[in-house]
Amino acid sequence: MPVLEQTGTEEVHPDVALVERAKHGDAAAFETLVRQYDRAIFRVANHITQNREDAEDIVQDVFFKAYNKLEQFQGNSKFSTWLTRIAVNESLMRLRKRKTSRTVSMDQDVQTEEGSIPRDFADWSPDPEQQLSQSELGDILQKTIAGLSPGFRTVFTLRDIENLSTEETANALGLSVPAVKSRLLRARLQLRERLSRYLKRKDGSVKP
Repeated sequence: MPVLEQTGTEEVHPDVALVERAKHGDAAAFETLVRQYDRAIFRVANHITQNREDAEDIVQDVFFKAYNKLEQFQGNSKFSTWLTRIAVNESLMRLRKRKTSRTVSMDQDVQTEEGSIPRDFADWSPDPEQQLSQSELGDILQKTIAGLSPGFRTVFTLRDIENLSTEETANALGLSVPAVKSRLLRARLQLRERLSRYLKRKDGSVKP
């Protein structure tokens, strides 16, 4: 991870200097940025599209667009967040082109002091670590994440898989912080419900 540089009383992210050099035609500086973030961008694209070939194409598209739009990066957010926003847009566009994404209403939630949550969700009764091996659980979790709607899957990917902060996730998606918190909560609850249902079916299937 890049180390922040101290300039006077302000901390300056080293990416800023690389971006400035790239803006002035320094190809090596931009290549450094690509090497730093290409795997992270691939993971985001792969989680959203659930297709490795699409994700590889998206990585190329993201950095091509980023290079051509460097002048639009004003340094108001991290360069990685700016890249992630492009990656999310490209990934969702790819899903729309595939016409395989399902439209899931985000209305009709129960409003609480913690934000909106689904009206119904299952209790997390089974202990998956006691019932499944880590590898099997990982496969099931991956399939369950793939079953989320693109909007929920994207928030969950950025916040819980890529470990972006809530503010960075909101910035990358162009959402408010409360909206990110609401969608993340719903994504987590949906995962819990679906994993619970799966584990209950699995447990029932092995009984005589």
